[in-house]
Amino acid sequence: MWGSVAPTGVAIRDVRGQLFDAAERVLLRAGPSALTSRAVTLEAGCAKGVLHRHFTDFDTFLAELVRDRITRIEDRSAVLLRSAGTGTVADRLTGALLDLFDSVAVALIGLLVSRDGLRARLRGTRPAGVPVLADAVAGIAAYLSAEGALGRIAPDADADVLAPTLIGAAHLLFADRHGVPPGAEDVRRVVTAVISGAERTAP
Repeated sequence: MWGSVAPTGVAIRDVRGQLFDAAERVLLRAGPSALTSRAVTLEAGCAKGVLHRHFTDFDTFLAELVRDRITRIEDRSAVLLRSAGTGTVADRLTGALLDLFDSVAVALIGLLVSRDGLRARLRGTRPAGVPVLADAVAGIAAYLSAEGALGRIAPDADADVLAPTLIGAAHLLFADRHGVPPGAEDVRRVVTAVISGAERTAP
């Protein structure tokens, strides 16, 4: 946990988390174009120099913000993978997609699409494609493969095709961050259509 000082002279605890939370609020309220170091520190209620004392530059801060979200996706993907064999495949996928495409994730995807340099900085050893979306695809594919091994997905079903299809279709539902978010039934309808013919029901 890092300590720093606010303009009032009061120590700030967990600077990293506070700045990330502030950046997410700016993203949700005003969109990617409004996300600047000054906007983040104003939102966090701290001096501008605080961000630059803990991150090399603003691009580094943004990359760490996205990596933090990717870590959450990986944690949720591990939970989904452990759920293989329980409930129904459609229910598990619906829940996973609703969890993934919260308002912050949708805003971060917009940020990544608009900033080539940020995507390049994150590329490294990450799955090919747009970060966050590509990581979600990997998690869904692993889950579908596990269900296939359990016989709950048809053996000829291609998890590496189904997973990006699910993520892409769900993203289209959620992409308008100013619109009314889709409900569980909207997402379930997409899931059911995509995995139709692949999911095996219990006799």
